[in-house]
Amino acid sequence: MALKLYERHLAREIYASTGLVLLAFLMLFAFFDLIHQLESIGKGGYQLQHALGYVTLTLPGRLYELSPIGVLIGTLYALTLLARHSEITVLRAAGLSTRDLLLALFKIGMVFAALTLVVGEFVAPPAERAAQQLRLKAMGALVAQEFRSGLWVRDEHSFVNVREVLPDTTLQSVRVFEFDERFQLLSISQADRGRYVSAGTWSLEGVVRTVFEGDAAHVERYGQLNWKSALSPDLLAVLLVVPERMSLVNLYLFIRHLSGNQQKTDRYDIAMWKKLIYPLATLVMMALALPFAYMQDRMGAVSIRVFAGIMLGIGFHMLNGLFSSLGVINSWPPFFSAITPSVLFLLTAACMLWWVERR
Repeated sequence: MALKLYERHLAREIYASTGLVLLAFLMLFAFFDLIHQLESIGKGGYQLQHALGYVTLTLPGRLYELSPIGVLIGTLYALTLLARHSEITVLRAAGLSTRDLLLALFKIGMVFAALTLVVGEFVAPPAERAAQQLRLKAMGALVAQEFRSGLWVRDEHSFVNVREVLPDTTLQSVRVFEFDERFQLLSISQADRGRYVSAGTWSLEGVVRTVFEGDAAHVERYGQLNWKSALSPDLLAVLLVVPERMSLVNLYLFIRHLSGNQQKTDRYDIAMWKKLIYPLATLVMMALALPFAYMQDRMGAVSIRVFAGIMLGIGFHMLNGLFSSLGVINSWPPFFSAITPSVLFLLTAACMLWWVERR
């Protein structure tokens, strides 16, 4: 898709300003994250180099979260400067309509949408997992221990209790309660540890298995026993990464696992729809920036408009989180919860464009 001359000029200005804005935001959030990590230095083997590594690995996730805000502020700044130099006025006097400008911005914005999708799907999830593993290993901490008795997971007709899940997804103190289709207890298996060996198979060590047959029971002991399970390191790795920073593939697999075990999937359904819709939010932010370019300088200085853009960006970020939480609490349709903030801001952009066109 070839860009026209004025579109290439707009693209250069918008890409440069957005890049600087995102870089500034990343450095700011990296500084705050590092300050927060300083509190953990000295716990276990966690040192300054671990904190720096952790903060660096979380930057792709920050970039993904901040991309719509950065695009909004960068586009707003670039368009405001062009308007200040009367370049927008010249373009409009030459016959360029608001619709043409919007289409030009959307063409430019497709690059941001694609980059947001790539970072959110292929870069941020593995980087986030690596960051959490680095921190947990250095501190000698656990991935999960949700209750005093450990982590509980349903696996088809079995209930699995894992006392500890280590950063390399090794299981410590595993108990498997196996039931039949009528939920009659068939056996209880206890193992010292478990390691994932192949697709759908775990190797359990130090196994004591109690088998129930009618009113009788007998005990079996194994030094090593293979255990077939739908659980996998990828599913357990969900405990390391919040749903919003998981990849679409892992979200889909985990949702399917929960659904297969008749467990609620609302939070993960909303996160999956948000992953699909979020890249398009960059286009909405560009549309929201356009009305500011039509305002005359007497309506406020560049700094005031940039401040307004920051407030709008923060509002979008908060609204995104709010609708996700409300969707889970009220069991709203996941697609509705995910798309509503973008639709509201798109309507705001349309109203603002209508207002500036009427002036």
